[in-house]
Amino acid sequence: MIDVLVVDDDFRVAEINAAYVTKVPGFRAAGRAHTAAEALAFLERTEIDLVLLDHYLPDETGLALVRRMRERGLHTDVIMVTAARDIATVRSAMRHGALQYLVKPFAFAGLRAKLDGYAALRRTLDSGGEAEQSKVDRIFGAFGGADAGPATLPKGHSAFTADLVREVLRAAEGPLSAQDIATRSGLSRQTAGRYLKLLERSRHVRLTLRYGETGRPEHRYVWDSRQGA
Repeated sequence: MIDVLVVDDDFRVAEINAAYVTKVPGFRAAGRAHTAAEALAFLERTEIDLVLLDHYLPDETGLALVRRMRERGLHTDVIMVTAARDIATVRSAMRHGALQYLVKPFAFAGLRAKLDGYAALRRTLDSGGEAEQSKVDRIFGAFGGADAGPATLPKGHSAFTADLVREVLRAAEGPLSAQDIATRSGLSRQTAGRYLKLLERSRHVRLTLRYGETGRPEHRYVWDSRQGA
């Protein structure tokens, strides 16, 4: 079981994110903190695997907290979960060792994809032994960066939107229609359909047909787990 500390100054958001964590198999919300001081005190007395960390805290920034954690020998893994989207903050998060960065607002599918990626990373690292190139590639690609979609997107397509459609499909328990994906992602049906065709051509998505009593069959899509995380 992977123990997670959820850090967010908004009590309601912290509760929601903690509930999301508990919905992902293998993860447990071990605690919540609403200030950097609370989070640091919790980490010093409790063994935690992962911190979901907001950047905007009332006493100091999330990145300042990460610096203090490292100074005190706390090497708990960190995924930033924040509304801060400026490149300077993203770059600083990378330099301070944050494993991933999830921009608010997001749906459950977005957080689940990051947590699933983290679990895959843990499994690879826990296997031990020497790291051949293939294993190094798995470690650095554990969050799905290499499998998010086509290596080169056609003009007019967004990597962010492709990732969003991918995350919705990966979190689904069965095939989804373009309308299902549009509803869950907040995209229009036309946009969802366009990206589904793109992912299908890259063989990341499999198309199935559901026949009704009358009319044309409904196109339904499922993430192809054989293509990776």
